Amino acid sequence: MDHFDVVIVGSGHGGAQAAIALRQNGHEDTILMVSRDRNPPYERPPLSKEYLAGEKPFERIQIRPEKFWADKNVELRLGRNVNEVDPVARELSLSDDTSVTYRKLIWAAGGDARRLSCAGSDLDGIHYIRTRRDVDALKAELAAGARRAVIVGGGYIGLEAAAVLRKLGCAVTVIEMQDRVLARVAGAELSDFYAAQHRAHGVDLRLSTGLEKVEGKDGRVTGVVTDSGEAIACEIVIAGIGIVPSVGPLIAAGAAGTAGVDVDSYCRTTLDDIYAIGDCATHANPYADNAVIRLESVQNANDMATTAAKAIMGDKQDYHAVPWFWSNQYDLRLQTVGISAGYDATVLRGDPADGKFSVIYLKEGHVIALDCVNNTKDYVQGRKLVMDRAEIAPELLADVDVPLKQMG
Repeated sequence: MDHFDVVIVGSGHGGAQAAIALRQNGHEDTILMVSRDRNPPYERPPLSKEYLAGEKPFERIQIRPEKFWADKNVELRLGRNVNEVDPVARELSLSDDTSVTYRKLIWAAGGDARRLSCAGSDLDGIHYIRTRRDVDALKAELAAGARRAVIVGGGYIGLEAAAVLRKLGCAVTVIEMQDRVLARVAGAELSDFYAAQHRAHGVDLRLSTGLEKVEGKDGRVTGVVTDSGEAIACEIVIAGIGIVPSVGPLIAAGAAGTAGVDVDSYCRTTLDDIYAIGDCATHANPYADNAVIRLESVQNANDMATTAAKAIMGDKQDYHAVPWFWSNQYDLRLQTVGISAGYDATVLRGDPADGKFSVIYLKEGHVIALDCVNNTKDYVQGRKLVMDRAEIAPELLADVDVPLKQMG
């Protein structure tokens, strides 16, 4: 049985950064990265954007060239699941019927795309956007002539995919159960703007609409039926309805957690010498009033990875990173800093009709987050306001002639 000083489970942003940070912080012993993905570490955000659009080949979305991992003496075992964790023996049982032992374990397994559960959800032509393999399958159907798509879910993934498919000439219908798009992550001003933009680009956007069933013939999708009974013909269905954290083996081994696996400020789970980072890690986040949340972002995965690596190397530093996110749709670049959940007021800075504006979120008079559309200056300058929870008069925040950096 092989033994490694540190085993990392998962090869996404968190897993890759954990290995990089360990080496950067002086770790010279063995590192193993185990992943069910068959590809070396690559970026996930481009999957629903540049990679789906064919604008970036796979080599350009790799986190590091494949040779990097060998040069850094990071062993990759790809295409393998972790079936079982034994925290007493410090042993992992893998899906290829091998086992490895570890001194420290970093769980960076992320999550699986949440699957449709309605009738017809097993038909060919239903797609999810989580891995390279997912998107390659979707691209193959587009190349074969599929030109009508129904997208289930009006969050970032669904809207980004809609923008790409419209650019590729597809007819696109988006169905969203909520009464606005981006309802989970943004205020009404931003939702209304993006809904209008997608409709202007020809997307048939159906709000307050659920999916009743997927219809098919000879095992393939031919359309969907909404909860109002309307039939929509299509060759492709894309579901962007969230993820299910991949933490089963840890929970089975006794780790605490419900909506993920619980970690402390050093990213340690309740199991000795086991850390968890990224999409699957529930933590008390200072930018959400210390509410225990999962944060699905590249920033969170990378910063948690560095926190865990430093803790393993004896440099314990609390995780206290400012959350940020981004989304590209059409010619619009959305940049977000902070967490807007729990806001009680918003300030609109600029005119959405100009295609450049910001929405500033307040809680009890304090700035907690900004959504900036084609407005990098506000995004950069607003970061400090979020960090300081600055208390600034709304009318001043709304004045585009006064830079945010002058308001701290």
